[in-house]
Amino acid sequence: MKKLLILVSTVFLLGSCSVFGPNPEFSQGMSEKKFLRQNKEAVLSGIDGNLKTYRVNRGERFYVLATFEDDKLIKLEEIEAYPQMMENIPIDGKSDNWKN
Repeated sequence: MKKLLILVSTVFLLGSCSVFGPNPEFSQGMSEKKFLRQNKEAVLSGIDGNLKTYRVNRGERFYVLATFEDDKLIKLEEIEAYPQMMENIPIDGKSDNWKN
């Protein structure tokens, strides 16, 4: 009887530890409400019908776009952000702002 009690207690304790384990930051099918609770810095980036896209900054160089449809996460993209000064440099060497 004592061994059974120890076994049941051990199983119960190990099971309860998994509840307090790491919570995944993103998962397919995650609800919009849970996403916003975990990512308080998320900003609404766009709305298209029943699609909502949120932007979450990941430091200076990366950001994540999370797209929800009917309150469920359907698409997740991590994008590298380019520095602001790079946007003003012309690709072909010609620009209206620069005198040639």
